[in-house]
Amino acid sequence: MAQTISYEVRLAFILFSFVVLICGYNLIYFYSFQVYLWLIFFSLPLSFICFISCLAETNRTPFDFAEGESELVSGFNVEYDGGGFALIFLAECASILFMSLLFCIIFLGSDLYAFLFYFKLTFVSFLFV
Repeated sequence: MAQTISYEVRLAFILFSFVVLICGYNLIYFYSFQVYLWLIFFSLPLSFICFISCLAETNRTPFDFAEGESELVSGFNVEYDGGGFALIFLAECASILFMSLLFCIIFLGSDLYAFLFYFKLTFVSFLFV
């Protein structure tokens, strides 16, 4: 529990540092600030820290304490039946998509009407998985 809270605090501080840089909480400001150059070029180490924190928040491979794949029976497969397991699995996939969307908006520019944005979103989601 303490490890999960520590990653949430780290993500909040990273987001707050970019809010101070952009001078606003509106996500459209991130797009107007990154028209010519993405923020990932300004803050590459901070983007790696944010990516690792997002991995921890979505319970991906190095941080998956809730699910043990090396055990004979894994927790969610035994604990829940078809409907409950499907809802948990969909929630985890939606969490991955949301964190990759947040990463793309903050670091890689966010023109929602461009095809390149959805390509970047798919690529970051692929890196999560």
